[in-house]
Amino acid sequence: MSPQAPLSPGSASEVFRVFLRLGLTSFGGPIAHLAYFREEFVRRRGWLDEAHFAQLLSVCQFLPGPASSQMGFAIGLFRGGWAGALAAFVAFTLPSSLLMFGFAALAPYLGQGIGAAAVHGLKLVAVVVVAHGLLGMVRQLAPDAPRALIAAIAVALIVLTANAWVQLIAIALGGMLGTWLCRHVTAPETATFPVRYGHRGGAAFLTVFLIGLAGSLIWPSTNVPTAGGLSAAFYKAGALVFGGGHVVLPLLQQAVVDTGWVGPDRFLAGYGAAQAMPGPMFSLAAFLGAEVPLGLPAAAGATIGLLALFLPGFLLLLAALPIWARLVRRPWAASTMAGVNAAVLGLLIAAFYDPVWAEGVHGSADFATAVIGFALLASMRVSALWIVLWCLTASIVVSLVR
Repeated sequence: MSPQAPLSPGSASEVFRVFLRLGLTSFGGPIAHLAYFREEFVRRRGWLDEAHFAQLLSVCQFLPGPASSQMGFAIGLFRGGWAGALAAFVAFTLPSSLLMFGFAALAPYLGQGIGAAAVHGLKLVAVVVVAHGLLGMVRQLAPDAPRALIAAIAVALIVLTANAWVQLIAIALGGMLGTWLCRHVTAPETATFPVRYGHRGGAAFLTVFLIGLAGSLIWPSTNVPTAGGLSAAFYKAGALVFGGGHVVLPLLQQAVVDTGWVGPDRFLAGYGAAQAMPGPMFSLAAFLGAEVPLGLPAAAGATIGLLALFLPGFLLLLAALPIWARLVRRPWAASTMAGVNAAVLGLLIAAFYDPVWAEGVHGSADFATAVIGFALLASMRVSALWIVLWCLTASIVVSLVR
């Protein structure tokens, strides 16, 4: 679908409905979520054009926090204002959070038999959805040799260096190489997007973020869990994680397992359940918050955990948007952004290789399942729900036959 207008306005209720459906059906982790978002908001609904989507993606990949949730928050903000941003966050996060809160007791059973096969089937869903999304993004973000080279360099940096901080280096290097190699890119490829507040607003959000970070760093870590301690531990994890998703797990383990707040068996059970849920991986915070014995209702702990983990990423995004909107108006912005977008594409390709492909495809049966799913999605344009059904069924059947 062609966009009606870049970042066309809408209502918060519309944003809520669309993101609620995505929150119920977006299996596969953060990279898969971005592919779902591109299909939904660029190709199907036309809320954004390709240039705006690529630009927001670059911002969210550059910042700490859950990239897919930050992306959804930004789309909701531009589509429906502040109410739209809140609607996008709540709708996309609510289904998985409720599932993690209400059904965490079933998580240990996901480690064996049909449960394990179902979880593996969802990993194959991610393989199919991400591969399909990347195919379209390659055509858009790396249509020529210079940008393909930048993407390849980014892939090599990420694959050869097992360090989440390298993604910042890859994006910065992509921008520098783009300024030099992508001078042929014309200004129309650089999108500008409206921000509803100025630099003072951005500075205010940054100040709040820094105050929260300082508080989380100086808050004493003890073996006795409190609401303040839980907030500080989860805020620090959300503020310092690059890559989101699985990358936050060591920080959360340090926060709740090393302190003795949650046993390692329960932590791993929650992790197993989170992999089987749609929506953001950060919803694991609902499970952990409910598990920590705060002396409060479990729902209160779950809410504290969720808000503390998501908040720093959103504050940083809001601080960065007005700066980014100003930078892209510079004369060199077109070539630089072309390089940045190509580097971000490289990051996504690297993430497709590991963990999406590495965790999802373990043999010829998995490969065949993924290929058939990709063919259904690419050629027959079936709904992603059918891909979920296909991958789940195939994975369970294979596990029963073996």
